[in-house]
Amino acid sequence: MTDWNIQSRAHACEACGKIFVDKEVYHTLLFDDRAACHRSDICHPCWEKQYSEGARDRKGFISYWQGVYEAPPPPSEPIQKENAESVLRKLIALNEPHYIPAAYILAVMLERKRLLKIKEQLVRDGRRVFIYEHPKSGDVFTIIDPGLQLNQLEAVQHDVASLLEHGLNPPVAAAAETAAAPEPNANGEPTASVEASSPAQRIE
Repeated sequence: MTDWNIQSRAHACEACGKIFVDKEVYHTLLFDDRAACHRSDICHPCWEKQYSEGARDRKGFISYWQGVYEAPPPPSEPIQKENAESVLRKLIALNEPHYIPAAYILAVMLERKRLLKIKEQLVRDGRRVFIYEHPKSGDVFTIIDPGLQLNQLEAVQHDVASLLEHGLNPPVAAAAETAAAPEPNANGEPTASVEASSPAQRIE
């Protein structure tokens, strides 16, 4: 199963294809099909006819919940400033293992702000996995628990703060570039670096 991903809420019933309308009640089933979690969003009539009995007995069943569909808002200007949710979505889209601790911390932050809700906890290959739902959009986030130790928290929190401030492409520090470049002498020629003028290198 994929360790982390996002599955958006469907805009139509998977069973009959009927388009959901605003404030309509729908039902969500989550299944484990080995490669990844599979989400099924079902309208209430289809749920009553086909799914209400025996849904939990189906192969790979993980979880079930009921929600209220919210129609997508009209298009607006893109968000300029990074926030915890936008950074989390970008990290999950990248799907790079070294971002797993930061994604976990961001998910916990959003849960505390009640922007994400835990729907299920699973254990896969000895690792704990959290299934979160975004109440407004209905998106489902699969987040792996990296099992952070206390001595690792400070470094991860620093990474998260940097991501929130600069995004995924922080600006290159001008000071670092300046320090790397040799300064010119009185004749306008670059002087030798400290390393190049060391005794050991002169002997060589």
